[in-house]
Amino acid sequence: MLFPGHTIKAGESDASIVKALKAQLNRVLSLANEPSLRLDESEGTFGAKMRQVVKLFQARHVDPEGRPLKQDGEVGAITWSVLFGQQSVPQAATAIDPLLAEVIKVARFELDRPVREQPTNSNRGPDVEKYLASVGLGGGFSWCCAFTYWCFQQASTQLGRRNPMVKTGGCLKHWQDAPARGAKLIAAGAAQANPGLLRPGMLFIMDHGKGLGHTGLIVSVSGGLLNTIEGNTDASRTREGGGVYALVRRVSEINKGYIDYSGVA
Repeated sequence: MLFPGHTIKAGESDASIVKALKAQLNRVLSLANEPSLRLDESEGTFGAKMRQVVKLFQARHVDPEGRPLKQDGEVGAITWSVLFGQQSVPQAATAIDPLLAEVIKVARFELDRPVREQPTNSNRGPDVEKYLASVGLGGGFSWCCAFTYWCFQQASTQLGRRNPMVKTGGCLKHWQDAPARGAKLIAAGAAQANPGLLRPGMLFIMDHGKGLGHTGLIVSVSGGLLNTIEGNTDASRTREGGGVYALVRRVSEINKGYIDYSGVA
């Protein structure tokens, strides 16, 4: 059964989805052997008992990356994928827009080189400083947004077209100004409910408060999981890491939203 494009939780109005979930939970958790927990598959209400059973399922399972599921008693894309399989949630591995496909290609080249700060934890080094220079900044500044701008600039040059991305090193300024350049914004909550809204080539924006943020490039989407390429991060997944890295993030980690430049001339 395919993910319906929204989080299923207490009060769900579609009885057919609730019944399908009950049947799958009963089967996967072998609740025939636990009559006190077994869900009535003929009844289409998502109530307190079902929420308890969903939390039990989440406590006993991990996501495709081996990380514990969030035990919230709600069935989002990640929990759904563990219940019904990865083929049941939205998958996107290729950018539709030619520019965004080229941006991913450029970012992958930088990832494979690899790029690291020199010296460590300095926001400096030949590669870092070329990214920062592309947005008019010198060495020493946080550079995740500059990295994405540089990738867009290289891709645009190679395709002989205008770079649509806002020229800035500020993640939150990028979010603020992107619509004026023709970009579409997708709010974090909308994407968490329906990861099918997300495509390779989009940029995610995280807001850390006090004007600080982080950004990166989506390379592929698998339900509630994003494969990304990001600058100024590392395995710690912070906004002040030491290089260009490929990471896997949950859609729920992204608290601001996504910027989509597809179709922008």
